Amino acid sequence: MGDQLLVSSSPHLRSADTTRNIMLDVIIALTPAVIAGVFFFRTRAFLLVLVTVGACMLSEYLARKAMKRASSLSDLSAVVTGILLALNFSVTLPFWIAAVGGAVAIIIVKQLFGGLGQNFMNPALTARVILLVSWPVQMTKWVAPGSDAISSATPLELIKKGKEVVEGGLPGYMNLFTGNIAGCIGETSVIALLIGAGYLLYRKVITPEIPLAFIGSLALFTWVFSGNSFFTGDFVYHVLSGGLILGAFFMATDYSTSPITFKGKIIMGLGCGILTGVIRLYTNYPEGVSFAILLMNIVTPLINRYCVPKSFGGEKASA
Repeated sequence: MGDQLLVSSSPHLRSADTTRNIMLDVIIALTPAVIAGVFFFRTRAFLLVLVTVGACMLSEYLARKAMKRASSLSDLSAVVTGILLALNFSVTLPFWIAAVGGAVAIIIVKQLFGGLGQNFMNPALTARVILLVSWPVQMTKWVAPGSDAISSATPLELIKKGKEVVEGGLPGYMNLFTGNIAGCIGETSVIALLIGAGYLLYRKVITPEIPLAFIGSLALFTWVFSGNSFFTGDFVYHVLSGGLILGAFFMATDYSTSPITFKGKIIMGLGCGILTGVIRLYTNYPEGVSFAILLMNIVTPLINRYCVPKSFGGEKASA
């Protein structure tokens, strides 16, 4: 009878999910995007993914060894970081820069802050931005899909130039949806990304609040402000272009760097969408997803502070 009255410390609700299982689900969800990238950009895209994943895994092993911590390769988080980072690269990126990016993501952004769950910014996105600042030419050298590797601008770059000055106009919606456009390896095929996103939602690895708020706020912002007059912008084109779908479902939802409450997630998504719209429309940079997510990552602790609900029976705020 006495043993039945013993109360253990929290948590009292436990789940069978493990870090490895969650990361494995993310890898499965990213597989369609990888396949689409290899289909459109050929063998070099697959090799770039392998190099980046290998660099991330090696960096994690060496960093944990140097810090005298237990190996964490079995949780597959380094593999996920490597795939996400590679999907943010142009297929023309030199392999050695990709390897440097993997090392930066794991050693500097992840392990130096304590490892998985302790980083305050998304490792893959942070590494991408660092590489973009360090090697802007190599990071923004885009080619059209196919084996001939003809240099081409991305749809968002074409929008910056204006339809009237672009020979042949902009790619159609179907090309954006399937991925038959110039751009990063993994951000081009919307259908492939949505298949993976659907899998994550089905497996309850992520929830829809951040992606829907992200995509919806960017769509509204570009509809209102991107046209020749208010409420005439082509928001569909902005939703299908660039890294929005990849960022909204696979990066903004990162457990370590996103808010924990429903209200906080909505704020996170709205902030990402508005910042992305501002960067796309009012700066010289054609894309804004990476910077928007990283800025909201930094604000996440503040969001959590003011959005955590009061505990049941907790004290009332004193005057």
